[in-house]
Amino acid sequence: MMSTPPLHLDRHGWLLPQQGVRLVPSPNYNERPYRQAPILLVIHNISLPPCIFGGPYIEQLFTNTLISEEHPYFQTIAHLRVSAHFLIRRDGEIIQFVSTEKRAWHAGVSHFNGMDGCNDFSLGIELEGSDYTPFTDAQYHQLAALSTVLRARYPLRAVRGHEHIAPHRKTDPGPFFDWNRYRQSAHWSWRELPYLH
Repeated sequence: MMSTPPLHLDRHGWLLPQQGVRLVPSPNYNERPYRQAPILLVIHNISLPPCIFGGPYIEQLFTNTLISEEHPYFQTIAHLRVSAHFLIRRDGEIIQFVSTEKRAWHAGVSHFNGMDGCNDFSLGIELEGSDYTPFTDAQYHQLAALSTVLRARYPLRAVRGHEHIAPHRKTDPGPFFDWNRYRQSAHWSWRELPYLH
């Protein structure tokens, strides 16, 4: 399992580079509304091609360099301009694409506590995975470490899956994400988590 030394954000909202952390700046971001701090953490899953892990394709998607001819599925998404603040690979490597001070384009049409457009007030973390596969111990470890650092910097008052802020449109992080394990390791309270049936 890949493990990193304690994570640290610099004043510009970037993790300090170290073992297990890479910075791959994405052009897909803009400014948050004036004086809007992140108050919501959103958990996603992603794999490219779907359900295939490894390879450069997630980074290519988030940096607008995905070649549509390399896989039939890519022809349906290569035109998208999307990003997340972070990706956690299966081995626990953390890749940061957008400063936490900026607005990443991860949530799309979304809604939380009476507010639309969650990109304005959220941070997005992608887990390399799918709706059909358990996540790894390394991913849970790094997700907890990253969440702790983000909560120390920002007034995050809730965490949700993409499925909770965009129901009927999104299903991630899906049924294999262990919300209770994550709650315990990242020290969230039950009231800060989504309602789990």
